[in-house]
Parts: sequence; C-alpha cells; structure tokens
Amino acid sequence: MEHLPIYIPVIFVLTTLLTVALMYKASNHSKPVIIIMLLWLVLQSTIGLSGFYLISSGTPPRFALLLMPPVVLIVILFLTKKGRLLMDGFDAKTLTLIHIVRVPVELTLYWLFLHKAIPEIMTFEGRNFDILCGLTAPLIYYWGYIKNALGRSALLAWNIACLLLLANIVVTGILSAPFDFQKLAFDQPNVALFYFPFVWLPCFIVPIALLAHIVNIRKLIKNKN
Repeated sequence: MEHLPIYIPVIFVLTTLLTVALMYKASNHSKPVIIIMLLWLVLQSTIGLSGFYLISSGTPPRFALLLMPPVVLIVILFLTKKGRLLMDGFDAKTLTLIHIVRVPVELTLYWLFLHKAIPEIMTFEGRNFDILCGLTAPLIYYWGYIKNALGRSALLAWNIACLLLLANIVVTGILSAPFDFQKLAFDQPNVALFYFPFVWLPCFIVPIALLAHIVNIRKLIKNKN
C-alpha cells in the first residue's frame, strides 16, 4: 500500500479518532469504554503492521479476528445485565451523530478504489450506498433530538435502513476479499482492509456503527410508551 497518497491514510486515521471521541462522549465519558477502545486499536495496529492479515488463505480467514471479537462483545453487552445497564446509559443523540464518520469512510473507500486497492462495488459508484446514512445523520440528529420533530417510527425506520446499508457493505466487502470463498470482484479484490490503518474499519468503525444503531433501536423500542 506504499503507492497511496499520504492524505488517504491520514484522513482515515483522523476519522477513526473522531469515532473514538464521539463514542467516548456517547458513553458519558466512561473510562472503561475509552480504555477498551484505545487498547483494541493499538492491538490491531500492531497485528496489522506485522502483516498477519495479509495471509488470506485458510478457513476461517485471519480477517475474522478483526470483526468477530467486537461482535461477540456486543452480543455479551445485550445478554448481560451490566451490559444492558451500560447501553442504557449511552446518549442517543450522540449515537446518532456518530454516523457522520461514514462520509469520510466512504470517501476513503472511493479513493482506495481509484488506487486499485478495493473494487468499485464497495464504493458509492458501485453497490455501496452507506454514505446516505452519514449525510442524513446530522439531519436526524437535529430534527429528531434537538427539535423533537421526528417521531419514534421515523427514528426507528432510519436506524433500521442504515443498519441494512451497513450490512450490505460488510457482506460485499467480505465476498470481495481474496478468501477461499470469494464470490465478487475477482478482477480487483478487496485487499486494502488487510493493511494498517485500514484494518481499523472492520475492527472498530463498523462495530461502533453497528452498536450505535442497535442501542438506539433498543432504546426506541423500550421507550415506545
């Protein structure tokens, strides 16, 4: 990935740090939350820089170590009383605003495509429309939580729609990677996410977006009355 212009990884690193800051704010400045986030990013940075994820053969692929631990943690949060109490304390407004990071993420993916590091189908010129969530997040934040002009159904619909957009790009990205089960983009596989700092996308930004949506969906359902 040495051929990439420096602005691409720099903007992506700044986007990741913005995600950290917003999640820290959403957790009401929880020290355990910020410590876990930073330790996880440092750990995956070290592993990514070692070239560990560049080996894409084998089942399950090493790439699973990026995405699965955060997903397991999210499941544990939902299944445990302490986890649910922690999530109940998250700020819904900030969890909505956090999705603005999906705009620079999508721009990064587009730039990576231009430099032949991911396929076109993973960008907004292909089949990835996730940027719509990032573009609408400030509007939902303002009209839904500042002005209280959007009802519970509208907020639910937006979160569910954005969750489906997130699932779409995750599945597309996995099926486009040069794994044994690759199904898409054989002419230009998804290889960028095997490299630092882009390993932070599947191991951190995607799980944070997932958590933000399902926590807010839970809050909206729980407070339906």
